[in-house]
Amino acid sequence: MICPRCFTATTTARNAAPWCPACEWNLDHFEPARRRPELGWHWADRATHRVAWRLTAGQFARLADGSLRRRSLTAARVLTLTVAVLLLLFVALIAGLGCWLILYDFPRFTILPGVALLGLAVALRPRFGGVSEEAHLLDRGEAPELWALVDRVAAHTGAPVPHLVGLDYSLGAYTTAVGLRRQRVLCVGAALWSALDLQERVALIGHELGHFVNGDLRRGPLEQVALTTLGRLAELTRPGQSGLHGFVDLVVGIVQWLLSRLLFGIHLLVVWIGQRDAQRAEYLADEIAARAAGSAAAIRMLDVLLIDDALETVIRREARAKGSGAAWRSAAEIARANLAAAVPSLRQLSRRDETSLFATHPPTGLRARMLETRPEHAAGVVLTEQQAERIDREIAGPVERIRRDLASADW
Repeated sequence: MICPRCFTATTTARNAAPWCPACEWNLDHFEPARRRPELGWHWADRATHRVAWRLTAGQFARLADGSLRRRSLTAARVLTLTVAVLLLLFVALIAGLGCWLILYDFPRFTILPGVALLGLAVALRPRFGGVSEEAHLLDRGEAPELWALVDRVAAHTGAPVPHLVGLDYSLGAYTTAVGLRRQRVLCVGAALWSALDLQERVALIGHELGHFVNGDLRRGPLEQVALTTLGRLAELTRPGQSGLHGFVDLVVGIVQWLLSRLLFGIHLLVVWIGQRDAQRAEYLADEIAARAAGSAAAIRMLDVLLIDDALETVIRREARAKGSGAAWRSAAEIARANLAAAVPSLRQLSRRDETSLFATHPPTGLRARMLETRPEHAAGVVLTEQQAERIDREIAGPVERIRRDLASADW
């Protein structure tokens, strides 16, 4: 098939509708079968995809040509914090009213609505999170070389050192803050770690630590209140069995449905506004990764994420065959070599598949292109073969436990 715009031969990947690799004609084609429903109506999902495409492209153009630095105060942050404060006041109000109804002229019939309001306040209380049970935490004595690498990357990027470092089985990584003390956590997927080369590992740590200094509003406890509480409230107000009958039951159901839809709509609006800011933070985290590991390594690391399905297949296969560590690495190297020619097409296809108003990350292909567009960075932190070997020996025990979990898990 020939592109009707520039007469270049079109391309495709993963059974997607073809597009032009030169002028990107038809790349914005909406394919509902290739993505999860967002609003649930085909016409609405198509419309939101179209809006998200324009917003994502516009944000990329502004950041590629402008300054990419942390912004401590944005319109999205102000709105999110305002919503969070209002929600906290609302929860405190219904908790106080519930206690008053329970205790007022005790005992009286007001106990029942008081208990209901107190239960609602408990359901809507702020959550401070905790460390995932799937994470294998590593202390400094158990993995000194890995901690030394994290310390070096943190010092080079100006990021704070995490309080906890762990491994899980995923082809990913994340940072978060948990508990009332807001302990910083870095968790790296053992499968992804095995699939990366030395400098790509530095880039991965640089990117994740970058979330502690890139102004990502998802990391703040107040922001989390705004991003989650409205959704829980909408779920709690969904129509259910009221215990009533006839016309009253119908009216109660309609009121519940309208209230639930209203709350859910406000929740989606807050999340949408917040995710625009979160995507900007991802670009900045990639820039921090490039400063730590070098731009080339950061770009390669992002390209690995484009083939995570193939990597997951071969790593699970090796886990079933009782191979881990070096076996995972060898299998990943072969898969990466076999799919290297497809990476340019997969970068473009990621724009179609990953563009969304509610996506926490920009399309992976745009993230790689952003680093290629901006000034190139040399590696600030270098991981040597000897250091990498010591790290692999340190984490061999947790990796073996993760291998057993992978081998026994359902495909």
